[in-house]
Amino acid sequence: PSCSHRSLAYPFPRPLGLTTATPPPQEEMDTSPMVSSLLSGLANYTNLPQGSREHEEAENNEGGKKKPVQVRALGQKKDEGRRGVEGTKDGETKECPWKEEGRGMKGWGWRKEESGGVGNGEKEWVWGFAAPRMGTFMGVYLPCLQNIFGVILFLRLTWVVGIAGIMEAFCMVFICCSCTMLTAISMSAIATNGVVPAGGSYYMISRSLGPEFGGAVGLCFYLGTTFAGAMYILGTIEILLAYLFPAMAIFKAEDASGEAAAMLNNMRVYGTCVLTCMATVVFVGVKYVNKFALVFLGCVILSILAIYAGVIKSAFDPPNFPICLLGNRTLSRHGFDVCAKLAWEGNETVTTRLWGLFCSSRFLNATCDEYFTRNNVTEIQGIPGAASGLIKENLWSSYLTKGVIVERRGMPSVGLAESTPVDMDHPYVFSDMTSYFTLLVGIYFPSVTGIMAGSNRSGDLRDAQKSIPTGTILAIATTSAVYISSVVLFGACIEGVVLRDKFGEAVNGNLVVGTLAWPSPWVIVIGSFFSTCGAGLQSLTGAPRLLQAISRDGIVPFLQVFGHGKANGEPTWALLLTACICEIGILIASLDEVAPILSMFFLMCYMFVNLACAVQTLLRTPNWRPRFRYYHWTLSFLGMSLCLALMFICSWYYALVAMLIAGLIYKYIEYRGAEKEWGDGIRGLSLSAARYALLRLEEGPPHTKNWRPQLLVLVRVDQDQNVVHPQLLSLTSQLKAGKGLTIVGSVLEGTFLDNHPQAQRAEESIRRLMEAEKVKGFCQVVISSNLRDGVSHLIQSGGLGGLQHNTVLVGWPRNWRQKEDHQTWRNFIELVRETTAGHLALLVTKNVSMFPGNPERFSEGSIDVWWIVHDGGMLMLLPFLLRHHKVWRKCKMRIFTVAQMDDNSIQMKKDLTTFLYHLRITAEVEVVEMHESDISAYTYEKTLVMEQRSQILKQMHLTKNEREREVRFSSPSPGEEPEGEGEADPEKVHLTWTKDKSVAEKNKGPSPSNVRRMHTAVRLNEVIVKKSRDAKLVLLNMPGPPRNRNGDENYMEFLEVLTEHLDRVMLVRGGGREVITIYS
Repeated sequence: PSCSHRSLAYPFPRPLGLTTATPPPQEEMDTSPMVSSLLSGLANYTNLPQGSREHEEAENNEGGKKKPVQVRALGQKKDEGRRGVEGTKDGETKECPWKEEGRGMKGWGWRKEESGGVGNGEKEWVWGFAAPRMGTFMGVYLPCLQNIFGVILFLRLTWVVGIAGIMEAFCMVFICCSCTMLTAISMSAIATNGVVPAGGSYYMISRSLGPEFGGAVGLCFYLGTTFAGAMYILGTIEILLAYLFPAMAIFKAEDASGEAAAMLNNMRVYGTCVLTCMATVVFVGVKYVNKFALVFLGCVILSILAIYAGVIKSAFDPPNFPICLLGNRTLSRHGFDVCAKLAWEGNETVTTRLWGLFCSSRFLNATCDEYFTRNNVTEIQGIPGAASGLIKENLWSSYLTKGVIVERRGMPSVGLAESTPVDMDHPYVFSDMTSYFTLLVGIYFPSVTGIMAGSNRSGDLRDAQKSIPTGTILAIATTSAVYISSVVLFGACIEGVVLRDKFGEAVNGNLVVGTLAWPSPWVIVIGSFFSTCGAGLQSLTGAPRLLQAISRDGIVPFLQVFGHGKANGEPTWALLLTACICEIGILIASLDEVAPILSMFFLMCYMFVNLACAVQTLLRTPNWRPRFRYYHWTLSFLGMSLCLALMFICSWYYALVAMLIAGLIYKYIEYRGAEKEWGDGIRGLSLSAARYALLRLEEGPPHTKNWRPQLLVLVRVDQDQNVVHPQLLSLTSQLKAGKGLTIVGSVLEGTFLDNHPQAQRAEESIRRLMEAEKVKGFCQVVISSNLRDGVSHLIQSGGLGGLQHNTVLVGWPRNWRQKEDHQTWRNFIELVRETTAGHLALLVTKNVSMFPGNPERFSEGSIDVWWIVHDGGMLMLLPFLLRHHKVWRKCKMRIFTVAQMDDNSIQMKKDLTTFLYHLRITAEVEVVEMHESDISAYTYEKTLVMEQRSQILKQMHLTKNEREREVRFSSPSPGEEPEGEGEADPEKVHLTWTKDKSVAEKNKGPSPSNVRRMHTAVRLNEVIVKKSRDAKLVLLNMPGPPRNRNGDENYMEFLEVLTEHLDRVMLVRGGGREVITIYS
């Protein structure tokens, strides 16, 4: 591309979209960048991971004020203002100087530099030579080799082969290497599905499985890396004190039984000192650690080559490492030099130093150990060589218990009685721990970890999507071949008792694998010492950066302090925490006990890498397009199963502890962590599960036994988009107890284009209130030209598929009598009609402001149910559900029913008690008899005032269209049947409203039917007030509105009279189906 430009000092409005400084001639709704700008923005990132991370941060902070990014030339002074790369002014165009000089564009690019002289973390885009990129070999293959080969290969693999035998050791190595290979295949698929910044496995898992899984597994991976550092430091100290400088030991054992404890104390002291030194080196300068990484890797490779050279040499010229055996028992070479009981000095037979170790004195007549007396001393070669046929003897396992003498199979031995104790002070080679297969797996597995090294360096690779799969899989194949061949070669070349001698006591204290090496054992000792030092430094370098990456993501609030560091970004606080955790592993002091701990954490990390790949593959998300094609979900599932099995094989209690730690971190991030949306696979998995469940729900309505109120809660918001009556949501929480579906809906008047911001604010306000009231559900705000249509739309369209509401909860229109609020009660009655038409239950709360909040508690009282009409059992079910909540738990339930003149009240009570018994509901039952009485003057007058008020309201507030609608609805349509059965019998009480056959004239007094209804409402209200004045809540049937809309005003008045003088009332109208049953 041409280097011509106008000005390179314009701000970048987006990380990936470059726009010109000149504003467009017309303001448009779409502000997306042109394709050329997007591509040039991508090209200007020399570090793609850095760009993707900034792009992600910009998305997270969308809507916030973005700081312009200053662009300057390499070497340009910061105070030159808005200048071009070559120092040109804004708007000037000039050819690139390096183009004129013929240097070309190769190696040049954009990069970020720290602001000069400030040190506050601000960065600028600088044009200059880009950082050199690495290929597959240097960038992935060698780092993986360095991280995989480690202390276990040199210090424990020979012991593992000797204990488990070639066959079981081969199986163990094959299983572990298969686990890492399958994980590498899954990791390659994830790593090539886009850019993976530094953070490696944490980044891949968090972006694939979500912040909860990512944080939990990321912290487990961090703990594994930290304990790996402790293991490498312990390996370093073991090599130092056991093989290099044994005289440096501070704690000396007085007898053989105290050697193990003294060794552990030495490990603790020196381990703490080495940890302090390494942490200081990492703190002072990481660049020195990285510079010496290749040196440490060279030591590892040189040591391995020395082992293979020694194997080849042993085939025709075995090294001389004699082993002394007493009977079939292996002797330690520390206390004697000659492998014999007696020696010839001149013509005289004298005792050796070995004699003095088993006998009371150096004289021939001394009292000696019985086993020493009965058995001969023999000397065999410890390294017979590859051509000796030793492989047959080492095929099978020889598991030992702690304190048992290492014995050679096939050697003649005169044994003692089983009850004869073994003197621990005798120079035998003892087993220091009880061994079994699962223990060996836990100790060996850390030797195959480190496969993430390539993905962690993706930002430094020339072609990460090609290098990571190739380099990682080749590294695992190489190390697996080395491990498998080492198992066979160790078993074929080294004597079994030497293999089972963990610390090389039988071969003069030499490192066992060193005895096989050529040209000298010191090659292995010194090489393994430096390689373990380097691995420890790498762990202390990588673990704090991983913790810093997790902290800066903000998903774990209490870890945010560890995201800070020095001015250059070095994680100081994270390094301090890492050193403290590493010290825990140092204090354990045993390499064999620390290894299973880090095995757990690494296995958990690998398990979730496989899970992430399997989930993404099975979901077939559109963004799942990895360039690495050689993967399959069955391989990922097999790898995940293998990791889980290995966790429990290594140590079931460590596995449970690791899973508990990960589970606690997961729940903590879920409840307290920051909200993050990374397009992870778990969200897609949830969507697939939800779709499956919704399709299942479509198969039919729920059975009566499974019916529960699925609420649509209709709330009003004020001009500031705050909920007017938050007590409605408190009641919802008490009624639902977190179960079933809850939709909180509201309606705003206006148009969608004009009122969309207000709707968003209203949704945010409702969600905050739902969270405060612990209402689990959804929020939906509808914008409509009028409230009536908006409520109708909510009722019709709320829910999805089979997951729909069956009950509507709404507050009573409190100020419906006011002249300026005449439309409110009309909307309310239309709501009642629409719920009836939709076969939905309706709950109307009156005096909702007096309902208790969730923090309140009723220590006594009752919930009174007035069961007048059977509407499916809603009246029975609601108190039962309310009493599950702690607000209503101590309230008892009372059921009242009304007996008419010709009913047998005693029999009704018995029948109702039996019915409640079969329903498994505990409640007091009372039958109320309502005797016929004369219509009082109060009732007559109240009816007259009601009718006169209705006429006045009609004349004052009806618009022309509303008057036409009233005229249209006042005349019954052809074929319309009244809801009731004509005029009510004066001897009976009816609570359903009937259409009047004739309307009383305005000046002829109130209508007789209205007087009867008012009389019924007044009498019933008197009985309810008398019985339930002190009740905490009163539930009663809600009669339906008249089909003729002329009586709407009267309907509201009747309901008002029916519920007068009661504090908390809930009017209940069933949905036309049974919601409670006596059957199981």
